[in-house]
Amino acid sequence: MTFSNLRLIKPLVMALEKKGYTEPTPIQEQAIPHVLDGKDVFGCAQTGTGKTAAFALPILQLLDAKKESNKSRVIKALILAPTRELASQISDNFLAYGKNLGISHCTIFGGVSQGPQVNNLRRGVDVLVATPGRLLDLMNQGFIKLNQVEYFVLDEADRMLDMGFINDIKKIIAKIPVKRQTLFFSATAAPSIMKLANTILNNPVSVAVTPISSTASLVTQSVYYVKKENKRLLLKHVLNNSKIEHALVFTRTKRGADKVAKDLNSIGVSAEAIHGNKSQGARERALKGFKNRTIRILVATDIASRGIDVDKLSHVINYEIPEQAETYVHRIGRTGRAGLSGVALSFCAHDELTYLKDINKLIKTNIEVVSTHPFN
Repeated sequence: MTFSNLRLIKPLVMALEKKGYTEPTPIQEQAIPHVLDGKDVFGCAQTGTGKTAAFALPILQLLDAKKESNKSRVIKALILAPTRELASQISDNFLAYGKNLGISHCTIFGGVSQGPQVNNLRRGVDVLVATPGRLLDLMNQGFIKLNQVEYFVLDEADRMLDMGFINDIKKIIAKIPVKRQTLFFSATAAPSIMKLANTILNNPVSVAVTPISSTASLVTQSVYYVKKENKRLLLKHVLNNSKIEHALVFTRTKRGADKVAKDLNSIGVSAEAIHGNKSQGARERALKGFKNRTIRILVATDIASRGIDVDKLSHVINYEIPEQAETYVHRIGRTGRAGLSGVALSFCAHDELTYLKDINKLIKTNIEVVSTHPFN
């Protein structure tokens, strides 16, 4: 199967070739033909499955086909994302895929000055990628009108609900035309997600890949039992002894992320924390440093980690076990991508044993226990 087989136009195929994409991923293979046919889509797919291209490519093609009749630059496609990082990543993809088409796009999110974003909007845009808060703010100020939106994408709807955006989403949907094509993506199909999907989708086609219970087959998983107060020493031990060059470390709280990053820097390991209390600039600098490998360890909370897409990431370390078993699957899915192997290490204290039990139950296997460490 090639991208040309999916009826994608040559300018898009050329842009994909330049990025080194030769074959569509399962979600792209399933979703793209339906989107091109004008169908609403409910997509159940995790981060890292290529879902951004599954909606960006057909939307670009549909907009390109109408370019002559739509000469005025008004917002015709709206993509809602839960975090600034994810919005930026989606925007980068639209730029890369659509570079041969001349379709303009703009990204808006909070935490930065609205001036440059408003200037971009005034020049006219075809595609708007936005986080809900800043979008509503600019709508209320009269800078954005959504009355000509033809394509609406709600990305990572599960995370949207986790972050309390449901009322914002409803307000935004009330301002876009009822006659539109809607694409809805979520990593889970929980009852709350299905309830929201049913209110905004019209006779949708469902596409799904990689059930949430499955962990990447190329990820080697292991767990270390350790007292909570010894986790800091265990992390130092693991980083010194496992020759880990690059790792994403997960904590449950923002404060925990800051503390781990501070502890690592104090022993000479370059580390940065990334979470919701950090300024947009600080988050972007940390992510850039991690991607270009000037920062060895990135410490993240789960919400902040959405949108972190790093090539060839070899290790994920669960400094704290997540309370939700599905979150574990999301976390370790950051490694073992694109046919490369990865390693996921988890530090489990006594009060986290229940969480570990839930994870083993969900992934239908017992994670291998490492007993040969000094803090067992």
